[in-house]
Amino acid sequence: MAASFDSLLAEVAAAEDPVEALRSLRTAVFAAPVSAFRETLSVAQLGIIFSLLNTDDKEQVEVCVEILGRVLEVLDPARLARDCRAELQSGLAHPDNSVKVLALTQIGRAVSDAAGISEVMNNPEILHEVIQCIGAESISISKKAISALSKLSGTKAGLDALFRSDLLKKLQDVMAISDIVRYRVYELVVEISAVSPVSLGYCASSSFVSKLLEELTGDDVLIRATAIEMVTSLAKSQHGRQYLAQQGIMDKISNMIVGADSDPLSSFYLPGLVKFFGNLAIMDSPQQVCENYPAFLNMVFAMAVSPDSTQIPVALDTLGVLGGTVEGKQVLHKTGEQFSTVIKRMSRLAQDGATDLRVRSLEAIAQLLTLPVEQQTDDLLLLTESWFCSLSSEPLEMIRSISTQPFPELHCSALRIFTAIACQAWAQRMMISSPGFAEWVMERSVSKGKEAKDCKFQLVCALLSSSSTQEIFGAQNYLKLKTYQKEGPYFVTAIATVTTEGAD
Repeated sequence: MAASFDSLLAEVAAAEDPVEALRSLRTAVFAAPVSAFRETLSVAQLGIIFSLLNTDDKEQVEVCVEILGRVLEVLDPARLARDCRAELQSGLAHPDNSVKVLALTQIGRAVSDAAGISEVMNNPEILHEVIQCIGAESISISKKAISALSKLSGTKAGLDALFRSDLLKKLQDVMAISDIVRYRVYELVVEISAVSPVSLGYCASSSFVSKLLEELTGDDVLIRATAIEMVTSLAKSQHGRQYLAQQGIMDKISNMIVGADSDPLSSFYLPGLVKFFGNLAIMDSPQQVCENYPAFLNMVFAMAVSPDSTQIPVALDTLGVLGGTVEGKQVLHKTGEQFSTVIKRMSRLAQDGATDLRVRSLEAIAQLLTLPVEQQTDDLLLLTESWFCSLSSEPLEMIRSISTQPFPELHCSALRIFTAIACQAWAQRMMISSPGFAEWVMERSVSKGKEAKDCKFQLVCALLSSSSTQEIFGAQNYLKLKTYQKEGPYFVTAIATVTTEGAD
């Protein structure tokens, strides 16, 4: 392979129009394992291909990028950063986006390695160019730049380079390009801050985090909405949440929820405020968050019953996530009539809403009713039974009716509700008392497509996970369920055919 590569590269170097030779080289490069180049690949060989990027011929550039993307993988990160630094830096300024992406990808690989980081930091001009790429029009380029800088910040040396050198001024200058680019820098800052308290300290001391927090109460509602998303990401780490609490951000966001009623533009950012507390509740404690910030749950309930259909999805998602935990179920139960009104609204949406709201309602109901065997207590079983029964006068038939409609997403979402309650004894008694329900569960033909078959199989497995199923369903049905489980979700009964041709 080495000889073939060398000869093809020689043809490329000698050709007046190298595209045809490059095509042959590309074929050879992708036909061989990458390891075939490890011992023989030289910087001089790479230089030939890099030099051919300096052209207006788009196909030539495209083929060179494909070849380089393949062969550069054999270089260890430190050697790549040391021997190809000029080529990588040139690639960052290339007019073709694919070349910039190639260079950023390789720089990202270099800064993922301790020795590679040292080599990259020996050439700060490269890092200046990488930061400049955050402001590129192409999202793919900016994403690659953010990824490379985030990796660089995985070490103290990288943090020092980014926040305690002239690179900090470069970042600040890039932020000023536009609102969009400013938020790309915030995205980078949030990624870095999430790594550790130390990295958050660097970002906070450089004033980026405080600037982001100031955006929460800016005049532009769209910018405010984006800021809330960023702050929600910052809150995903424990040290991030502690920092936000110290800065009084939880109280500030709670007050924004309270004041939303008097702001005619609140619909732009209100879902983000609710998502913030929803995420906070799951990561910390539903009870603590709902008790400390009552405006959050009150707003979720108000959005769930709102006539404004744009407000409903985030409310349904939040209720599902909250009610998916035992503590969340107890918090919702304590609200009494408030939640009873909401769950009746969810039932109506599941039956009569637009398709996306029907699916979201069904999925949220499934989460609310989920109660694994190891979490089942008498009180919690009574709670899930009461919620299920409040869906309709005949909730089992209501959900089964939805599952028979010719929409795969509704069929699967309805099956997930049955799966949620299948290991609970009250639900099993309800199922076996409903004429034909047990037969329907084990009838394979009612579920079409892979996802539907998987959902039906999960329902069968959920029934078998409960120790009460055999007694309630009876030995014969239990044996059929076991057989279904053993045969798997995609079992098809073979039907023998007998031909009578020529019998006479």
